[in-house]
Amino acid sequence: MQNSEKSDTSLSWELKIGDRVHAVGDRRRIGTVKYVGAVEGHSGLWVGIDWDNGDAKHDGSFNGVRYFQATSPKSASFVRPHNLSRGISFLDALKLRYCNHSSTKQEEDEMYVLSANNQRVSVQLVGKEKIEDKLSRFEELTTASLSYLGVNSTGCSSEISAIVSNLKELDLTGNLLSEWKDVGAICEQLPALRVLNLTNNRMSHEVKGLPSLENIRVLVLNNTGVDWLQVEMLKQWMPAIEELHLMGNNITAIIPAFSSVVEGFNSLCLLNLEDNYLDQWDEILKLSQLRSLEQLYLTKNNLRKIFYPDHQKMQEVFNDYKSIESSHQPFQNLHCLLLGCNNIEDVASVDSLNLFPSLVDIRLSDNPIADPGKGGIPRFAIIARLAKVKILNGSEISSRERKDSEIRYVRSILSKFYDSPEEIKRFHPRFAELKSLHGIEDERPSVGATGPQKMASGLISITLKCVGASIGEKPPVTKKLPATTTVGKLKMLCESFFKLKSVKLKLFLQEEGSPLPTLLDDEMASLMDIGIGQDSTILIDDES
Repeated sequence: MQNSEKSDTSLSWELKIGDRVHAVGDRRRIGTVKYVGAVEGHSGLWVGIDWDNGDAKHDGSFNGVRYFQATSPKSASFVRPHNLSRGISFLDALKLRYCNHSSTKQEEDEMYVLSANNQRVSVQLVGKEKIEDKLSRFEELTTASLSYLGVNSTGCSSEISAIVSNLKELDLTGNLLSEWKDVGAICEQLPALRVLNLTNNRMSHEVKGLPSLENIRVLVLNNTGVDWLQVEMLKQWMPAIEELHLMGNNITAIIPAFSSVVEGFNSLCLLNLEDNYLDQWDEILKLSQLRSLEQLYLTKNNLRKIFYPDHQKMQEVFNDYKSIESSHQPFQNLHCLLLGCNNIEDVASVDSLNLFPSLVDIRLSDNPIADPGKGGIPRFAIIARLAKVKILNGSEISSRERKDSEIRYVRSILSKFYDSPEEIKRFHPRFAELKSLHGIEDERPSVGATGPQKMASGLISITLKCVGASIGEKPPVTKKLPATTTVGKLKMLCESFFKLKSVKLKLFLQEEGSPLPTLLDDEMASLMDIGIGQDSTILIDDES
């Protein structure tokens, strides 16, 4: 007990407020020192920790006494100093990861396969020694992963370049780094370094002590606590960045350094702002003058609407826009825009995507506008509205899917009644273009369909497939049905076609490129109303 108290006293002098530590025996349990000292009612020295994962006991207040304020109600606890580690140096982590090849008993026990009679048979990795030998020769190492090893400093920085001179990719995920000067000291000794991953290191908001790192091309700062102010500071030290990842940093605003729009980042092709708190499209417009930007990831934010700004709108939003650059189109080279898991609910936002000069890859999944069950529009209608898009929600749009979608879209519009052509144009900007492109007649097939050609044109070929467990296995059936057939009538026909009795049916439309079928829940809607086209597939399920 005395030895433990001595070690606690010794370590407590080393620990200070703001230090990053991990639990002894668990390098993934990382936190920040918020208090060092006595705790009322308990003997000895204690360290108050605010844990990153939020899994602890209190908020820094214990037995009615406030010692510090944690980030959440249950993210803090008090720990004896000897149960904490301040980590190791970068060089020590390299040696630990790539030079220590002795397998533990647990690792050896886990290396087995089961025989035919369910007995464990130990296995040995073929070439394991050769791999280990190559990894231990640091001069041949081009990629290093030192994730969750407790790296907190450089060690002897002058040795780094001599040991790993060819390192091109470095993963420092989940370590104890917080000062940019330490990151700079490591990177400065790695002349070949191109990719740096600092995910889950809580970085200081003061960007200082960084050398010029002109070789870094990919910088990953996910869950590091940085905001756009730090990003603006970093760009002067890393001017050649091509990919910048900023996921999970609670970013609410884009704050440019010297003007109303973001400038610089002349090589930035990919910007990842997923899982943040951006809710105004005006903030995103501040990125519109990044001339090399090709991919912008905005999944899991709080965006409600989007629009493409004309020159006048840019001048309204940004007072100094005219002095910045008037000849450069906003988002001129952007070809991929990921907007999944936002709150976009208006069709005008979808239509505005047509105005982006180079946009061909869109993600809109998990938005109200893309969910027919929440009043949104189905995949075929989104495809028809977006003339240039080649990939929707990660699925490539084939020429056949585009043609079928556009025809279905036009027919679904023709099945509804509008007061005037102007009203149609307002709600469906591409209607006239698509109607002419595919040679679709104005009249509904069911009206005046006395001639054989008109009657034939009103029939739609549909394949019906049973998928319900209580229905049993039945071969698919292909039928030609009038386009005016309602969903309710189709259910009755399915009961007849497949001789189904006492089964309550649900019908789904299976669409090419769509991961889930669409429920047909409006029994009064016709096949034309829904936009079902030739050679569509309807899935028949039971409601049990």
